[in-house]
Amino acid sequence: MKTFGIVLIVLGIAMIVFRGFNVQTEKEVVDLGAVEINKKENRWIGWPTYAGGIIAVVGVVLVLSGRKK
Repeated sequence: MKTFGIVLIVLGIAMIVFRGFNVQTEKEVVDLGAVEINKKENRWIGWPTYAGGIIAVVGVVLVLSGRKK
C-alpha cells in the first residue's frame, strides 16, 4: 500500500501541474470516390485542479497508514 500511495502522490502532483492535454483527431468531411477531404481537429481533455489535490491527499493517507503497521 505504501508504494501505491507514493504513486498516487506523484500522479496527484502531476495532475495539478499539467491540467490536461490536447488530442488531434482526423474527421472525414467528404468522400467522393477517389477524392477524400479530411479535417483535423484539436480536442482538449482536461480535469479540474482539485481532482489532483484529492488524489495526492489519498496517497498521503495511504503512505501514513502503511507506516503505522
